[in-house]
Amino acid sequence: MSQFKSSEFRVDGTEKFDISKAKTSFKDIYDDKEEYASMLADFVQEMDELQSKMYAHNRYGLLIIFQAMDAAGKDGTIKHVMSGVNPVGVQIHSFKRPSDTELGHDFLWRTNNVLPNRGTITIFNRSYYEEVLVVKVDPSILTSSQRLPTELTEDVDKLFDQRYSDIKNLEKYLYRNGIRVIKFFLNVSKKEQADRLIERIEDPNKNWKFEEQDVKVRDSWDEYMNAYQDAINETATKKSPWFVVPADDKKNTRLIVGSIIIEELKKMDMNYPEVSPERAEELQRFIQIIRNQTEA
Repeated sequence: MSQFKSSEFRVDGTEKFDISKAKTSFKDIYDDKEEYASMLADFVQEMDELQSKMYAHNRYGLLIIFQAMDAAGKDGTIKHVMSGVNPVGVQIHSFKRPSDTELGHDFLWRTNNVLPNRGTITIFNRSYYEEVLVVKVDPSILTSSQRLPTELTEDVDKLFDQRYSDIKNLEKYLYRNGIRVIKFFLNVSKKEQADRLIERIEDPNKNWKFEEQDVKVRDSWDEYMNAYQDAINETATKKSPWFVVPADDKKNTRLIVGSIIIEELKKMDMNYPEVSPERAEELQRFIQIIRNQTEA
Protein backbone atom coordinates (compact mmCIF):
# COMPACT_ATOMS: atom_id res chain seq x y z
CA MET A 1 0.00 0.00 0.00
CA SER A 2 1.32 3.42 -0.96
CA GLN A 3 0.93 6.56 1.14
CA PHE A 4 0.42 9.92 -0.50
CA LYS A 5 -0.03 13.60 0.24
CA SER A 6 -2.50 15.76 -1.63
CA SER A 7 0.34 18.18 -2.33
CA GLU A 8 1.70 15.61 -4.80
CA PHE A 9 -1.25 16.34 -7.06
CA ARG A 10 -1.98 19.96 -6.18
CA VAL A 11 -1.37 22.74 -8.69
CA ASP A 12 -1.99 26.18 -7.18
CA GLY A 13 -0.03 28.54 -9.41
CA THR A 14 3.13 28.66 -7.32
CA GLU A 15 4.97 26.62 -9.96
CA LYS A 16 4.42 26.08 -13.67
CA PHE A 17 2.56 22.88 -14.47
CA ASP A 18 4.11 20.63 -17.11
CA ILE A 19 1.61 18.04 -18.27
CA SER A 20 4.31 15.86 -19.82
CA LYS A 21 5.67 15.24 -16.32
CA ALA A 22 2.28 14.56 -14.70
CA LYS A 23 1.69 10.97 -13.64
CA THR A 24 -1.06 8.87 -15.16
CA SER A 25 -0.41 5.96 -12.77
CA PHE A 26 0.42 5.70 -9.09
CA LYS A 27 1.50 2.95 -6.70
CA ASP A 28 -1.55 1.22 -5.28
CA ILE A 29 -2.99 2.96 -2.26
CA TYR A 30 -4.81 -0.27 -1.34
CA ASP A 31 -3.48 -3.82 -0.83
CA ASP A 32 -6.49 -5.68 -2.25
CA LYS A 33 -10.12 -5.23 -3.26
CA GLU A 34 -11.33 -5.68 0.29
CA GLU A 35 -9.11 -2.92 1.62
CA TYR A 36 -10.10 -0.65 -1.27
CA ALA A 37 -13.79 -1.18 -0.47
CA SER A 38 -13.16 -0.53 3.23
CA MET A 39 -11.17 2.65 2.57
CA LEU A 40 -13.77 3.98 0.14
CA ALA A 41 -16.59 3.26 2.60
CA ASP A 42 -14.71 5.15 5.34
CA PHE A 43 -14.19 8.12 3.00
CA VAL A 44 -17.85 8.20 2.02
CA GLN A 45 -18.99 8.06 5.65
CA GLU A 46 -16.64 10.86 6.69
CA MET A 47 -17.67 12.95 3.69
CA ASP A 48 -21.33 12.46 4.56
CA GLU A 49 -20.68 13.64 8.11
CA LEU A 50 -18.78 16.71 6.89
CA GLN A 51 -21.48 17.54 4.36
CA SER A 52 -24.13 17.25 7.09
CA LYS A 53 -22.15 19.73 9.16
CA MET A 54 -21.87 22.02 6.12
CA TYR A 55 -25.64 21.80 5.59
CA ALA A 56 -26.36 22.66 9.22
CA HIS A 57 -23.72 25.41 9.34
CA ASN A 58 -25.21 26.90 6.16
CA ARG A 59 -22.40 29.35 5.48
CA TYR A 60 -20.20 27.60 2.92
CA GLY A 61 -20.87 25.93 -0.40
CA LEU A 62 -18.52 23.69 -2.39
CA LEU A 63 -18.14 23.42 -6.16
CA ILE A 64 -16.23 20.34 -7.35
CA ILE A 65 -15.24 20.31 -11.02
CA PHE A 66 -14.19 17.20 -12.93
CA GLN A 67 -12.40 17.58 -16.24
CA ALA A 68 -10.75 14.83 -18.27
CA MET A 69 -10.45 13.19 -21.63
CA ASP A 70 -13.22 10.74 -22.53
CA ALA A 71 -13.13 7.40 -20.66
CA ALA A 72 -10.88 8.81 -17.92
CA GLY A 73 -13.40 7.77 -15.25
CA LYS A 74 -15.28 10.95 -14.34
CA ASP A 75 -18.69 9.27 -14.06
CA GLY A 76 -17.38 6.31 -12.06
CA THR A 77 -15.39 8.52 -9.71
CA ILE A 78 -18.39 10.72 -8.98
CA LYS A 79 -20.65 7.68 -8.53
CA HIS A 80 -18.37 5.81 -6.12
CA VAL A 81 -17.01 8.73 -4.12
CA MET A 82 -20.38 10.42 -3.58
CA SER A 83 -22.56 7.30 -3.40
CA GLY A 84 -23.22 7.45 0.36
CA VAL A 85 -23.50 11.20 0.80
CA ASN A 86 -27.00 12.49 1.62
CA PRO A 87 -28.49 13.52 -1.75
CA VAL A 88 -30.31 16.43 -0.08
CA GLY A 89 -26.97 18.23 0.12
CA VAL A 90 -25.48 17.22 -3.24
CA GLN A 91 -26.29 18.30 -6.80
CA ILE A 92 -24.60 16.80 -9.88
CA HIS A 93 -24.66 18.47 -13.29
CA SER A 94 -23.22 16.96 -16.47
CA PHE A 95 -22.49 19.42 -19.24
CA LYS A 96 -22.71 17.88 -22.69
CA ARG A 97 -22.78 19.69 -26.00
CA PRO A 98 -24.52 23.07 -25.47
CA SER A 99 -28.15 23.46 -26.51
CA ASP A 100 -29.33 26.24 -28.83
CA THR A 101 -30.63 28.13 -25.81
CA GLU A 102 -27.28 27.85 -24.03
CA LEU A 103 -25.40 28.91 -27.17
CA GLY A 104 -27.54 32.02 -27.27
CA HIS A 105 -25.98 33.24 -24.02
CA ASP A 106 -22.49 34.08 -22.74
CA PHE A 107 -20.16 31.14 -22.14
CA LEU A 108 -20.62 31.13 -18.35
CA TRP A 109 -24.42 31.35 -18.42
CA ARG A 110 -25.36 27.65 -18.31
CA THR A 111 -23.02 26.85 -15.42
CA ASN A 112 -23.77 30.03 -13.45
CA ASN A 113 -27.42 28.97 -13.33
CA VAL A 114 -26.58 25.94 -11.20
CA LEU A 115 -23.83 27.12 -8.87
CA PRO A 116 -24.05 25.64 -5.33
CA ASN A 117 -26.33 26.95 -2.62
CA ARG A 118 -24.86 27.52 0.81
CA GLY A 119 -24.69 24.31 2.76
CA THR A 120 -24.45 22.14 -0.33
CA ILE A 121 -21.96 20.46 -2.64
CA THR A 122 -22.38 20.86 -6.38
CA ILE A 123 -20.45 18.67 -8.81
CA PHE A 124 -19.78 19.66 -12.40
CA ASN A 125 -19.03 16.75 -14.73
CA ARG A 126 -17.28 18.93 -17.30
CA SER A 127 -17.82 22.65 -16.87
CA TYR A 128 -17.09 26.12 -18.17
CA TYR A 129 -13.54 24.86 -18.73
CA GLU A 130 -14.79 23.23 -21.95
CA GLU A 131 -14.73 26.79 -23.30
CA VAL A 132 -10.92 26.88 -23.11
CA LEU A 133 -10.42 23.19 -23.98
CA VAL A 134 -12.74 21.94 -26.74
CA VAL A 135 -13.21 25.44 -28.13
CA LYS A 136 -9.49 26.17 -28.04
CA VAL A 137 -8.71 22.99 -29.99
CA ASP A 138 -11.46 23.87 -32.48
CA PRO A 139 -11.81 27.69 -32.45
CA SER A 140 -14.22 27.59 -35.40
CA ILE A 141 -16.88 26.90 -32.72
CA LEU A 142 -16.59 30.56 -31.73
CA THR A 143 -18.11 31.74 -34.99
CA SER A 144 -20.07 28.70 -36.19
CA SER A 145 -21.93 27.71 -32.99
CA GLN A 146 -21.36 30.48 -30.46
CA ARG A 147 -21.88 33.19 -33.10
CA LEU A 148 -19.57 35.74 -31.52
CA PRO A 149 -19.16 39.07 -33.32
CA THR A 150 -16.33 39.13 -35.85
CA GLU A 151 -14.36 41.82 -34.03
CA LEU A 152 -14.14 39.57 -30.94
CA THR A 153 -12.68 36.62 -32.83
CA GLU A 154 -10.08 38.40 -34.93
CA ASP A 155 -7.47 37.82 -32.21
CA VAL A 156 -8.17 34.31 -30.91
CA ASP A 157 -5.23 34.27 -28.49
CA LYS A 158 -6.55 37.45 -26.87
CA LEU A 159 -10.03 35.95 -26.64
CA PHE A 160 -8.81 32.89 -24.76
CA ASP A 161 -6.66 35.04 -22.46
CA GLN A 162 -9.83 36.95 -21.62
CA ARG A 163 -11.72 33.72 -20.95
CA TYR A 164 -9.01 32.54 -18.57
CA SER A 165 -9.32 35.88 -16.80
CA ASP A 166 -13.12 35.63 -16.65
CA ILE A 167 -12.92 32.13 -15.16
CA LYS A 168 -10.29 33.15 -12.64
CA ASN A 169 -12.37 36.16 -11.60
CA LEU A 170 -15.49 34.00 -11.27
CA GLU A 171 -13.71 31.59 -8.94
CA LYS A 172 -12.31 34.48 -6.92
CA TYR A 173 -15.81 35.93 -6.69
CA LEU A 174 -17.22 32.59 -5.51
CA TYR A 175 -14.53 32.31 -2.82
CA ARG A 176 -15.38 35.79 -1.57
CA ASN A 177 -18.97 34.63 -1.21
CA GLY A 178 -18.19 31.51 0.77
CA ILE A 179 -18.25 29.10 -2.18
CA ARG A 180 -15.08 27.03 -2.36
CA VAL A 181 -13.91 25.57 -5.67
CA ILE A 182 -11.92 22.35 -6.15
CA LYS A 183 -10.91 21.31 -9.67
CA PHE A 184 -9.86 17.79 -10.66
CA PHE A 185 -8.13 16.83 -13.89
CA LEU A 186 -8.21 13.04 -14.16
CA ASN A 187 -5.03 12.34 -16.08
CA VAL A 188 -5.44 9.17 -18.14
CA SER A 189 -2.77 7.91 -20.55
CA LYS A 190 -3.50 7.61 -24.26
CA LYS A 191 -2.97 3.85 -24.13
CA GLU A 192 -5.30 3.31 -21.16
CA GLN A 193 -7.93 5.44 -22.83
CA ALA A 194 -7.65 3.29 -25.96
CA ASP A 195 -8.17 0.11 -23.92
CA ARG A 196 -11.29 1.57 -22.27
CA LEU A 197 -12.77 2.77 -25.56
CA ILE A 198 -12.24 -0.66 -27.13
CA GLU A 199 -13.86 -2.26 -24.07
CA ARG A 200 -16.90 -0.05 -24.62
CA ILE A 201 -17.19 -1.36 -28.16
CA GLU A 202 -16.63 -5.01 -27.27
CA ASP A 203 -18.96 -5.08 -24.26
CA PRO A 204 -22.64 -4.91 -25.36
CA ASN A 205 -23.55 -3.45 -21.97
CA LYS A 206 -21.18 -0.53 -22.56
CA ASN A 207 -21.91 0.18 -26.23
CA TRP A 208 -24.19 3.05 -25.24
CA LYS A 209 -21.20 4.88 -23.76
CA PHE A 210 -19.26 4.89 -27.02
CA GLU A 211 -19.40 7.84 -29.40
CA GLU A 212 -17.55 8.20 -32.69
CA GLN A 213 -16.53 11.67 -31.57
CA ASP A 214 -14.27 10.03 -28.97
CA VAL A 215 -12.16 8.56 -31.78
CA LYS A 216 -11.97 11.88 -33.62
CA VAL A 217 -10.83 13.63 -30.44
CA ARG A 218 -7.93 11.17 -30.09
CA ASP A 219 -6.50 12.55 -33.35
CA SER A 220 -6.04 15.84 -31.50
CA TRP A 221 -4.60 14.33 -28.31
CA ASP A 222 -1.50 16.55 -28.22
CA GLU A 223 -3.58 19.66 -28.85
CA TYR A 224 -5.87 18.73 -25.96
CA MET A 225 -2.94 18.11 -23.64
CA ASN A 226 -1.58 21.55 -24.49
CA ALA A 227 -5.02 23.08 -23.88
CA TYR A 228 -5.27 21.38 -20.47
CA GLN A 229 -1.79 22.53 -19.54
CA ASP A 230 -2.62 26.13 -20.50
CA ALA A 231 -5.99 26.08 -18.69
CA ILE A 232 -4.46 24.70 -15.50
CA ASN A 233 -1.56 27.14 -15.51
CA GLU A 234 -3.79 30.12 -16.23
CA THR A 235 -6.46 29.37 -13.60
CA ALA A 236 -4.70 27.56 -10.75
CA THR A 237 -4.62 29.60 -7.55
CA LYS A 238 -4.02 28.85 -3.88
CA LYS A 239 -7.70 29.37 -3.10
CA SER A 240 -9.04 27.53 -6.16
CA PRO A 241 -6.44 24.87 -6.91
CA TRP A 242 -6.32 22.15 -9.51
CA PHE A 243 -5.58 18.56 -8.55
CA VAL A 244 -4.04 16.51 -11.35
CA VAL A 245 -4.91 12.93 -10.38
CA PRO A 246 -3.46 9.82 -12.06
CA ALA A 247 -6.39 8.04 -13.71
CA ASP A 248 -5.03 4.80 -15.19
CA ASP A 249 -6.19 2.87 -12.09
CA LYS A 250 -9.80 3.74 -11.29
CA LYS A 251 -9.63 2.55 -7.68
CA ASN A 252 -6.59 4.69 -6.93
CA THR A 253 -8.26 7.65 -8.60
CA ARG A 254 -11.36 7.34 -6.42
CA LEU A 255 -9.37 7.05 -3.20
CA ILE A 256 -7.19 10.04 -4.05
CA VAL A 257 -10.19 12.18 -5.02
CA GLY A 258 -12.13 11.17 -1.89
CA SER A 259 -9.20 11.96 0.36
CA ILE A 260 -8.67 15.39 -1.22
CA ILE A 261 -12.35 16.37 -0.95
CA ILE A 262 -12.36 15.42 2.75
CA GLU A 263 -9.18 17.40 3.33
CA GLU A 264 -10.64 20.48 1.66
CA LEU A 265 -13.92 20.18 3.59
CA LYS A 266 -11.99 20.03 6.86
CA LYS A 267 -10.36 23.37 6.04
CA MET A 268 -13.73 25.08 6.32
CA ASP A 269 -14.51 26.57 9.71
CA MET A 270 -17.80 24.74 10.23
CA ASN A 271 -19.81 23.87 13.33
CA TYR A 272 -23.29 22.66 14.13
CA PRO A 273 -25.45 25.57 15.35
CA GLU A 274 -25.13 26.10 19.09
CA VAL A 275 -28.25 25.88 21.26
CA SER A 276 -28.76 28.58 23.88
CA PRO A 277 -29.36 27.52 27.50
CA GLU A 278 -32.95 28.70 27.18
CA ARG A 279 -33.51 26.65 24.05
CA ALA A 280 -31.86 23.60 25.64
CA GLU A 281 -34.26 23.85 28.56
CA GLU A 282 -37.19 24.20 26.19
CA LEU A 283 -36.09 21.10 24.24
CA GLN A 284 -36.02 19.09 27.45
CA ARG A 285 -39.66 20.03 28.03
CA PHE A 286 -40.50 18.76 24.55
CA ILE A 287 -39.03 15.37 25.45
CA GLN A 288 -41.57 15.02 28.26
CA ILE A 289 -44.41 16.17 25.98
CA ILE A 290 -43.46 13.54 23.39
CA ARG A 291 -43.34 10.82 26.05
CA ASN A 292 -46.73 11.87 27.37
CA GLN A 293 -48.15 11.70 23.83
CA THR A 294 -46.82 8.16 23.47
CA GLU A 295 -48.41 7.06 26.75
CA ALA A 296 -51.76 8.67 25.99
